[in-house]
Amino acid sequence: MLTKKGKYGLKALVHLAKIDPGKTAFVSEIAEQNNISKKFLDAILLELRKGGILRSKKGPGGGYALAKPASQISIGQAVRILDGPLAPIRCASKTAFEACDDCDHPEDCQVRHSMTEVRDAISAVLDNMTLEQMVAKRSAPSIEEQVL
Repeated sequence: MLTKKGKYGLKALVHLAKIDPGKTAFVSEIAEQNNISKKFLDAILLELRKGGILRSKKGPGGGYALAKPASQISIGQAVRILDGPLAPIRCASKTAFEACDDCDHPEDCQVRHSMTEVRDAISAVLDNMTLEQMVAKRSAPSIEEQVL
């Protein structure tokens, strides 16, 4: 499950993808417009910067911006930076495998095999979805829009 950290990070990335190229946004602005604690968002944006998704600038005209075009940022990459491996259980992870304490033969474990399929399905979606695509997605039309 996506944590609040992951969700808020994605909301911040969507916010930054919508600003004009070459412009930056202050943490306070992103936090206020997305109903996120500024202190929590500071830590999230720092992780995304360290992960190479964001760049920051200090001083006048400073703030955060995407480090590369939204079309080159995969949602899977962002989620992994913020929340870690996509696998629902550690023994199904490709990058952070840990055998379970109660399992003597992980290669024969049906739970692990099933959760590996879940991991692959999640990865297939998130690794093939770009930030640009996420920004372009629109929620279902409201009742008012349907009537008009």
